[in-house]
Amino acid sequence: MTRGLRTLVVDDEAPARADLAWLLEREPSVARVALAGDATEALRTLQREDVDVVFLDVRMPGLDGLDLARVLGRFSAPPMIVFVTAYDEHAVEAFELRAADYLLKPVRAARLREALCRTGPAASDAVAAGGPGDGDGGTTDPDDLPVLAVAVGGRTRFVARADVRYAEASGDYARLHTAGGTHLVRIPLATLEARWAGAGFFRIHRGYLVSLRAVTELRATTGSVVVVVDGCHLPVSRRQAAELKEALVRSRAGSARR
Repeated sequence: MTRGLRTLVVDDEAPARADLAWLLEREPSVARVALAGDATEALRTLQREDVDVVFLDVRMPGLDGLDLARVLGRFSAPPMIVFVTAYDEHAVEAFELRAADYLLKPVRAARLREALCRTGPAASDAVAAGGPGDGDGGTTDPDDLPVLAVAVGGRTRFVARADVRYAEASGDYARLHTAGGTHLVRIPLATLEARWAGAGFFRIHRGYLVSLRAVTELRATTGSVVVVVDGCHLPVSRRQAAELKEALVRSRAGSARR
């Protein structure tokens, strides 16, 4: 049987700590909830107790949440971090610090359960063992990046994986192409390939990752193979062409059955 999660809530506002603790205590997957009012108290707690997941406010006096996350990242066995804040502008930096999730206040029970699943395989198992709750649906792979935070003109926007038609390599970045425009994220295309493989994405070329459901045509001409996505012709590696065709057939067959 999977043991319950040991959690720590760090927030300088007592009502916010109490609200989140109340939600966590209702989750069957959570075994323990510790509380801290600032970074110093949190570090003292972590010295004497084992903690799996830290729910961390961003704006706090003294050492803020982002700074504390950097400190925790240097631990030999760091806990997972879930940021909980009323402000969305720190999301990009939070995910660069490898946060498992970024929750906006007020936190809903279903959204909290989703965050618990994303803190790692063991946490996902614990949530599943706790049984279903009053959420928005089942759990997902805890590390598959179903939503990406992107910086646009000083603001943070969130792009859902389901809205991405294809992604294009740009050095250590990837450019996401959606029906509404393009977005640059600081994630290598290889990382997206690994994490989105189970969500219907296929690496057609070293420079492109496509959503199979967005492909409307596969063309083979003398000397080249391309796919058509939203009118764009994207090159397909010759060695990927046969496997891509099979993947497209499986994808269409699966859609037809549904």
